[in-house]
Amino acid sequence: MKTMRVDGNAMRAMLNNGLENIRCHEEEVNMLNVFPVPDGDTGTNMRLTLEGGLKAAKPAAECNLFLQELSRGMLYSARGNSGVILSQFFNGLYLELSRCPTVSAAELRNACIRGYRSAYKAVVKPTEGTILTVTRLGIENIRAQIGRRTPIEDMLSMYVAEMKKTLTFTPDMLAVLKEEGVVDSGAIGFIYIVEGMLKHLYGEKIEFKGKTVGDNLPAGMAAAAEPLVDFTHFNENSVFVDGYCMEFILQMMKGKEYLKNFRLNKFINDMSDFGNSIVAIQDDSRVKVHIHTKKPAKVIETAQAYGEFLTFKLENMQVMHNHRDTLKIKKENRKPLAITAVVNGDGMVSIFRTLGCDAVIDAGPSMNVSSQDFVEKFSGLNADKIVVLPDNKNTTLAARQAAKLYAEEGGEDIASDVVVLETSNMAEGYFALAMDIQSDPDVDNRIGQMKMGIEGVNCLAMTRATKAFSNDRVNLSEGDGFVVLNDEIILGCPASEFERDWADILVRGIVEVPDITDKETCVIFRGEGTTDDDEYLLTDKIAEQLPLLETTVINGEQSLYGWIIGIV
Repeated sequence: MKTMRVDGNAMRAMLNNGLENIRCHEEEVNMLNVFPVPDGDTGTNMRLTLEGGLKAAKPAAECNLFLQELSRGMLYSARGNSGVILSQFFNGLYLELSRCPTVSAAELRNACIRGYRSAYKAVVKPTEGTILTVTRLGIENIRAQIGRRTPIEDMLSMYVAEMKKTLTFTPDMLAVLKEEGVVDSGAIGFIYIVEGMLKHLYGEKIEFKGKTVGDNLPAGMAAAAEPLVDFTHFNENSVFVDGYCMEFILQMMKGKEYLKNFRLNKFINDMSDFGNSIVAIQDDSRVKVHIHTKKPAKVIETAQAYGEFLTFKLENMQVMHNHRDTLKIKKENRKPLAITAVVNGDGMVSIFRTLGCDAVIDAGPSMNVSSQDFVEKFSGLNADKIVVLPDNKNTTLAARQAAKLYAEEGGEDIASDVVVLETSNMAEGYFALAMDIQSDPDVDNRIGQMKMGIEGVNCLAMTRATKAFSNDRVNLSEGDGFVVLNDEIILGCPASEFERDWADILVRGIVEVPDITDKETCVIFRGEGTTDDDEYLLTDKIAEQLPLLETTVINGEQSLYGWIIGIV
């Protein structure tokens, strides 16, 4: 018997099966990335995003309630472009089903339509041939075939089949896919999730028995389950002056152990011995009480002489008072502008801080940062505006989503605005900071200067290929060396030649920078494993070839690229 409607428990089970399916294919999806360096993490990002949402969502029989918590958890757990797009799809799914305790195939069809539209809106410049296209055409091409009597198994079967069909056309839509002979990794990752959901309905439980790529992170919404009290505002050195705020509803009882002659005026008078700001209202055999006191035990003892508590709240007012004092101090010391950046390498962290970066995230070789990571950094910055330098294209979307989530949180100490400058690499981030005029009181002018610093930066990077790769300019085997100029591989060489002539090859790459003879500044970031002798060799060769180019070397200690070079 096929399924006509699913509730929250069924949807949770379907998504858990989808999670296991993407977990089974995680490495396969990662390897579909067309760039031959170890930043292939699409499968991992999608798995972590869905995993975080499921951890955050409590079981609920109502589908809409389950999806509400799932969606918010995914927003905070989203990592990379693929994770952010996936979270936005499920956000649209929830918005469409927000009033549906159970869901039919027709309702799920409408939700998938809203899901892909939400995902498109999250991307400033949507690229066809990606997960966006597959989610859109997958549902649009079958929407007319799904009606009120369509079983959910049939709807999802058609959806998966149409997405797989669309997937085969993605290389024709996106040149880089065709060049490498692969399909979009995010698209196939999404298909694996939906396929896992479908398999659950057919009784196939998927269990992953291997090791996942990366560590399982805590649910993005785990903090929501913690007390709302900020304990940093009260410790062993605090002075306890303000006492507690107590509120309770007392049900008077008839048992012999309770006093029978309750009189409201006498009760208020007795409470006056223990505190102030007393409000007490009697409604038949119940009384609602509010009091500020330093002796909560006395208040409880007095109240329990007459009955027992239906509700009870106790708050440390000193915490709230100290919080207000902290906010006052923060306001007095508030900066007009703070800057946070994503980098890799101890040297990079140091130089970015020296250039005025208030918060630096060392994200490792993959430069992979979640929206939650950004939000946590924003929370520690006391500024009217925050500028973010993601320094990686795969991090930009997570930064923009974090800015939106941070603004939605509200609160007195939330920065008024977060501006994401779309730096594609650490060289662009460096030049943006170098152009910042910290003494300028005009924040918008400072941001404009940083934008100018990004413009015209040519970035070269050198490393080794981790898998075979070819395009119209290079043909690489695993272990070969290659040079990237502005995200395009322009030079490659066999591993043996790379060991011997790496400096000459890198200089050949520099010469390919457009209008190189008109350039004036070259900043070189040394990676892990490079030596002073390597530095002298490279700078000497650059001086021989381009004597008018002013060269500066910084020990960035980045772990993926041996050399990163910014030229303006």
